[in-house]
Amino acid sequence: MSDRVQRFKAERERLNEIILKKESLDIKRFFALDTAVYREGALDVRTKELLGLVASLVLRCDDCIAYHTIQAREVGVSDEVFNEVMSIGLVVGGSITIPHIRRAYQLWEEMSS
Repeated sequence: MSDRVQRFKAERERLNEIILKKESLDIKRFFALDTAVYREGALDVRTKELLGLVASLVLRCDDCIAYHTIQAREVGVSDEVFNEVMSIGLVVGGSITIPHIRRAYQLWEEMSS
């Protein structure tokens, strides 16, 4: 696991802990829902992560893109599948997604080495 991935995961966990300590029932419910929708169901986890990645590209959320890129690698997405997902995100989101796609590819390559 690359240093960048480790730092991202640690920072995400640290910040989530800060949020969850606030005892907001609404926030806890949302976090629980977010976790639940990515579990195995009618769609497999791999497919759900790829859907999350495309949606994150279209919405241009770099944290979300990084998270789903890491998850995609961890659930065994191949380079070929990742390339197709990036293409779908680009077609749906347009050229404004290109900077985000660049960063996703940078992270993907870091995890490949």
